[in-house]
Amino acid sequence: MSDFSGTKAPTHALPEAALSAWLHEHVPGFAGPLQIAQFKGGQSNPSYLLSTPQARYVLRSKPAPAAQLLPSAHAIEREYQVMHALQGSGVPVPHMLGLCEDEAVLGRAFYLMEFVEGRIFWAPALPGATPGERSEIYQEMLRVQATLHRLDLASLGLQNYGRAGSYFERQIARWSKQYQASITEPIAAMERLMDWLPAHMPASAHDPSEVALVHGDYRIDNLVFHTHEPRIVAVLDWELSTLGHPLADFSYHCMVWHIRSMAAARGLAGLDLAALGIPSEAEYLTRYAQLSAGHPSRLARDVAQLQQDWNFYLAYNLFRIAAILQGIAKRVEAGTAASAQAREAASGARPLAELAWSFAERAG
Repeated sequence: MSDFSGTKAPTHALPEAALSAWLHEHVPGFAGPLQIAQFKGGQSNPSYLLSTPQARYVLRSKPAPAAQLLPSAHAIEREYQVMHALQGSGVPVPHMLGLCEDEAVLGRAFYLMEFVEGRIFWAPALPGATPGERSEIYQEMLRVQATLHRLDLASLGLQNYGRAGSYFERQIARWSKQYQASITEPIAAMERLMDWLPAHMPASAHDPSEVALVHGDYRIDNLVFHTHEPRIVAVLDWELSTLGHPLADFSYHCMVWHIRSMAAARGLAGLDLAALGIPSEAEYLTRYAQLSAGHPSRLARDVAQLQQDWNFYLAYNLFRIAAILQGIAKRVEAGTAASAQAREAASGARPLAELAWSFAERAG
């Protein structure tokens, strides 16, 4: 996965003198000289590795030049807010070092956090790992997500981090708008899904007790694992986080069981999971329900209800990711995509939309 891991020269150079001045003022102990590289991964908000002889930092910024399709897009201020709130919560995140909303400094808003040493796995099949290691890694991913969904929002000061109620209605409307604003070539399955999804929401999607902090993009390559233990040391990329439905977040994480690896996404479909040591989706569902038992929601613990409504949740999330990839396609067309792999990723919008429609058809 060399196309995604590691760093490269920045696509859009940061003004080094202005950045160094800000770092001297806001980061205790900062001392140059400063080296700047850009992480290869990521399609939306670019991330940079800042290295000095004494320390390493990560800077995450809005795109440059800015290319916002939605007013809420690229909200790095929210990323900073939620990770700052999660310090010591049981959900591991990097230590936040500062937020700069003054675009006069770098020409765009940004925040700075510590660099977390560890491993990032780009392929969910975990090539090179033993079956036992894969099993432990998947159980750890599940444990951390269940912990996230059980957090007491008020104690973290996040009770107003998102709007209450009508989560799926708002999300379907949001991603429909995103798709419509970024059409390069119409996708028939997306048009059908925009009508089908609002009309087929299950009762579990409306339960008012189903409110949690959701990551929005919880997948294996947004997690940093300990250098040699099957333990998550940092959850990254909180751009899509909000207050929402935990089953939406969990089913997004589970899409990997239904996707075959391609340029736009890496999946497990078609693999011998038992031989690999990776749990089946059914086993994962059952274990999530057990781990969610401490949450006030009843439905999060009800495996039968989960299975009954599962096709809707998968259709919704595949629709959502197809809309995100269509947004990348639009940025490719405009020449503002942040990653060299953006063109390949954008090609996934149509197949994922068609897969989403297949789940809609199964749901009836």
